[in-house]
Amino acid sequence: MADIAPKNNAHCTIPDDEEQSTYRFIIVAAKRARQLQGGARPVLPTSSKKSTIIAMEEVRRGLVKYSLTGPAPEPLPAAEPAL
Repeated sequence: MADIAPKNNAHCTIPDDEEQSTYRFIIVAAKRARQLQGGARPVLPTSSKKSTIIAMEEVRRGLVKYSLTGPAPEPLPAAEPAL
């Protein structure tokens, strides 16, 4: 068997940032991909023609601005000190 170099799938990975939610990353990238499919121009120069790949890279690099909507989560009640 010939030695085959593994493909670089860095463009397909979801960032493991503790501050960011994986769910949020997917939703923002999906919305950006829809914009690209609708005719928006990519922010990055790319050789890929797939809107999902382009959108994921833009979101990963922080080039897509978004704001959180909806009610703020309620703070957890403070724990009482143990005696």
